[in-house]
This record gives sequence, structure tokens and C-alpha cells, in this order.
Amino acid sequence: MYTDCVMDHFNNPRNMGEVEGYNAEGTVGNAKCGDIMRMTMRIEDGVVKDVMFKTFGCGAAVATSSIATEMVKGKTVEEALALTNKAVVEALEGLPPQKMHCSVLAEEAIKAAIASYREKTPDLT
Repeated sequence: MYTDCVMDHFNNPRNMGEVEGYNAEGTVGNAKCGDIMRMTMRIEDGVVKDVMFKTFGCGAAVATSSIATEMVKGKTVEEALALTNKAVVEALEGLPPQKMHCSVLAEEAIKAAIASYREKTPDLT
């Protein structure tokens, strides 16, 4: 059902927790399945210096959170905003159709975190 990559990110999640001194935070959820995803970031000079997640949900939700953080860490804000759920799925080497919403949550959590950063620091973006 799940690819080896999905299972690796579920069993060994990367960047799980909360960024100390974060200046960006986004929380999203899916009412249908109950998954809740929270991303915190430290953005400096327009670059995502650190990003971590806390996810309550299924294995696919944890895996998409984990790989999404890896994909945006070190990227500019604009590059991070360009991350799509399709790119998350491709990086995980696929997800079952009924779990695609998890990749959407990962994309939305990143965008929500960056939006919160921009609200607090409009002159810096």
C-alpha cells in the first residue's frame, strides 16, 4: 500500500518538533479524516533556515509532513511557496489515492506558516 519512502519517513520522521524561536507558524486540518498538521519555521533574510512539524494523523500525514520540511529547508520563501502537493507525492514515490489529501495538507501548512510570517513582518518579504 505504501512505498518504502513513505514508510521510511513515517518510521523515521525528519524535523519533527517545534523550531525554537520560530517566526512563522501554520496549522491546518482535514475535518474528514481528522489529520492536523502544524509547521513552524524560522525565516531569516527571505530564507527558510529551519522548519519542523507536529502532525496528528495517519502514517501518510506524518510522511508528507516529514518530506515537505526537507524539501523547503534552506529554500527561499518564494521557492517554499512554489512547493506543490504533487511534488510532495513524487518525492515520496507515490501515495494511495485515498491519502492524497495528506500531501495537500503539507502544502497548505507551509503556505499558512509563510502567510503568518508575512503578516508579522510585511516589510521583510
